[in-house]
Amino acid sequence: MEKKVIFNEDICKSCSLCVQVCPTNVIFLADYLNGKGYRPAAVVDQEHCISCAKCAQICPDTVIAVYRPVKILQTV
Repeated sequence: MEKKVIFNEDICKSCSLCVQVCPTNVIFLADYLNGKGYRPAAVVDQEHCISCAKCAQICPDTVIAVYRPVKILQTV
C-alpha cells in the first residue's frame, strides 16, 4: 500500500490545525464547502506527503486517516 492521507471532508470544520503542522506544506483548505458550510482540508500533493501523521494527531475531530507503506523485512 502506498502512503496516503485521507480526510473525511463531511466532518472537517476548517480549523486548519493540520495545515499549520504539516512539515511538507501539502495540506490546504479546499475552495468549496462541505455539507456543514466549512472548507474541508485536503492533501493537494500525495506524492510529497511523508505520512508523518502529525495532521492526524492534532486533528480535534478525528477527520484524518494516515496510511503508511508496509515495510517488508528480509531475513538472511
